[in-house]
Amino acid sequence: MPVTERTFEQVVIEDPEGRWELHRGRLREKPLMSWNHTDVMSYVGFQLQQQLDRRKYRVHINGARVRRSFESYYMPDVVVVPTDMGIVLRDRPKQAEILDAPLPLVIEVWSPSTGEYDVAAKLPEYQDRGDSEIWLIHPFERTLTAWRRQPDGSYVEQVYRSGRVEVASLPGVTIDLTVLFAD
Repeated sequence: MPVTERTFEQVVIEDPEGRWELHRGRLREKPLMSWNHTDVMSYVGFQLQQQLDRRKYRVHINGARVRRSFESYYMPDVVVVPTDMGIVLRDRPKQAEILDAPLPLVIEVWSPSTGEYDVAAKLPEYQDRGDSEIWLIHPFERTLTAWRRQPDGSYVEQVYRSGRVEVASLPGVTIDLTVLFAD
């Protein structure tokens, strides 16, 4: 039985420790993640926040939900949120952190338990939302795949294996894959 938008938001509010998503009307909880997954998420989030002006951007790790439609809400591993977008959510403890507008950067980290779902279900939804840049970091293959939105609405895909990767939607911000994937 499909879950309504209102029911989903109530589940999120009543279970703040849960990592709930809604995919095409179906309630889904993100499973616990591996050391590699959490390590990559934390490092990337920390590196982004260090390079961004906090007055302009916030980095949220495994907390924000993005809404594609009334039946699809996703919880990316890392998102960069314009600070102005978060102002409406401040000081509202009984309101879930749900973002409707396209974001500058959305990141998923590949995990054995969610990898196929992230690629097949979530990444196309982020593109349909119009997010500027979408990254999939694969800690086991040691790759970063970036999809960057073009002026015509299409996306260009590029795979990186080492070196510094610039966040095209956030000029001057980079992630060093050599350090990220170092043992």
